[in-house]
Amino acid sequence: MVVKAFSVDLNQPLVFQVGHLGDAYQEWVHQPIVSREGPRFFKSDFWEFLTRTAWWVIPLVWLPVVSWSILTTIQRGLSPSMAAYLALIGIFVWSLMEYSLHRFLFHIKTSSYWGNTLHYLLHGCHHKHPMDGYRLVFPPAATAILCIPFWSLVKSVVPYTAAPAVFGGGMLGYVMYDVTHYYLHHGRPSQTVAHNLKKYHLNHHFRNQTSGFGITSSLWDSVFGTLPPKKV
Repeated sequence: MVVKAFSVDLNQPLVFQVGHLGDAYQEWVHQPIVSREGPRFFKSDFWEFLTRTAWWVIPLVWLPVVSWSILTTIQRGLSPSMAAYLALIGIFVWSLMEYSLHRFLFHIKTSSYWGNTLHYLLHGCHHKHPMDGYRLVFPPAATAILCIPFWSLVKSVVPYTAAPAVFGGGMLGYVMYDVTHYYLHHGRPSQTVAHNLKKYHLNHHFRNQTSGFGITSSLWDSVFGTLPPKKV
């Protein structure tokens, strides 16, 4: 008996369909649909609302947290210049996290029902619909949950007075990452650096999805040997 392969109905909510693709999910999710109109994820309007975020919400929500964190370090007795230095360390740490998350978590290979479903929610949806403007940045509610282990890690390894500024720097790095990511998809950069970064990222989407994991820079791709191959 031949079992017919599962086919995703793009006119129906997608999240609870993609798990049924099994081993075929990886091929399906990396065949992009280039449209500014995003798919529906959930039948429930409430859950659907939580998946959609405008880019400007990210700095609006998180820059006050960044400012408060750095100010807290100053209030604990460190100088503004030292707080700024610690924030730069946080940005650097985030840059490595950005690369690592994208390479090892966002591009993890899955085939089980729940593995496919969770991967689609986390990053697969972005590769399937790369121009969906409301799913290019991470919803604040999900970010807030992930901040808990990040803050716990920072305060466990960084001295009491310095920890808030390092955390704030990390959050600033995250804000820079998310708004840059949005711009690389929907902006029209005229400056050379931004233009090349856009080409670099779109290459990851449309030519070689197993390299070029950096978003805000190609630094860690250079360090770990995941630069895209040069055109011959």
